[in-house]
Amino acid sequence: MVNEVDVVVVGAGLAGLMCAATLQRRGLEVRLLEAGDTVGGRVRTEVVDGHLCDVGFQLLNPAYPAVKKFVDVDALKLGAFQAGVRIRRGTESAVLADPRRAPQLLPSTLGSGLLDLREIAALTKWVGPVLVTPDRVMAGADQPLGTALDVAGIHGRLRREVLEPFLAGVLADEPGSASSIFARLLLRSFLLGTPGLPEDGMRALPAQLAAHLLQPAETGVRVVGVDPGPSVRTASGTVHARAVVVATDAVDAAGLGLVPAHPMGGLTTWWFSAPAGMPHDRLLLVDGDRGPVVNTAVVSAAAPSYAPAGRDLVEVTTLSAAGLTDDAARAEAGRLWQTDTREWDLLVRHDVTHALPLTRAPLDRRRPVDLGDGLFVCGDHRDTPSLQGALVSGRRTANAVLRRLAGSTGSGDA
Repeated sequence: MVNEVDVVVVGAGLAGLMCAATLQRRGLEVRLLEAGDTVGGRVRTEVVDGHLCDVGFQLLNPAYPAVKKFVDVDALKLGAFQAGVRIRRGTESAVLADPRRAPQLLPSTLGSGLLDLREIAALTKWVGPVLVTPDRVMAGADQPLGTALDVAGIHGRLRREVLEPFLAGVLADEPGSASSIFARLLLRSFLLGTPGLPEDGMRALPAQLAAHLLQPAETGVRVVGVDPGPSVRTASGTVHARAVVVATDAVDAAGLGLVPAHPMGGLTTWWFSAPAGMPHDRLLLVDGDRGPVVNTAVVSAAAPSYAPAGRDLVEVTTLSAAGLTDDAARAEAGRLWQTDTREWDLLVRHDVTHALPLTRAPLDRRRPVDLGDGLFVCGDHRDTPSLQGALVSGRRTANAVLRRLAGSTGSGDA
């Protein structure tokens, strides 16, 4: 079967959904092809014994500019975490929270033992500019995060026990080699917004974007090749188009021969159902002793809809390279929460080996999306590895397609 449309978009993750919806609203005939059985790409949710288990621990930060612009956050009914973290150190724990948004935790923060005035002053001086003039920071010189923190004089317990383990989970990488500019952008988003979870799981985000499509995505369609012309080869035939947008992750885009391979960071997340009674302070817990777990949280404390009555849902996440067994992950959870986990039920384990593109200095946050010959590529590997980057990339690529089809060579952006 051979047919022709204006645009074919391959992949119905966040970037593909954003791109396709934008092009359809501009009057183009767009076919959105998705290999999976539902939209969302890496943003998916499984229902296991009445629990909502996102595929990998993910959070939606309402402070992301693209989320503010393109997402109806109120409709998602976010259950928010607290603006702070709990730090496990041996058999003791400490709490560090933003006094502006969690003033009730100020006494715990003051008693945490983490408030070295020199380190706080150095951290404030380093992070401060990205809150006020982010464009200037992004235009500046980049270097590995470990080097940047050394130069800034941030080398105490706040760095070792809080900042580095926290960022490892966000970056899906050992943070020392990550881009310092991107790390500062991430910290900016956490300081400006409090992440949360949709009432119906993270799947609600792509579902909302899909609702804006004028023609729904075609699921269960695996693309086996993309050719100049351009055209898309599937198991059922070839589709010719005026433009083809590959909106897959970096691994699949490289597999189609469109972009060079990009290093990816992997995460493994275990979802446990625990008897009710876990702490409900809505704080993410990080390991100040730098064990294999990068974060763990009582997810149902922030979003009660994630667990049935009488149960608590606990996530435990490590870098993929940690290689923990299920029993070892359960033991680590028991140590971190200082509780007996023998009555915990393992619901599902998610090995997301290609969770996020890795960022390295210098940060290249605007990679080309127009490859010529009617071929385009978008996704978080073209902008920044985040929900923000995926949404921005989808919109940016749609604008590039519109310019190309209109015969314009001018530049522009979303």
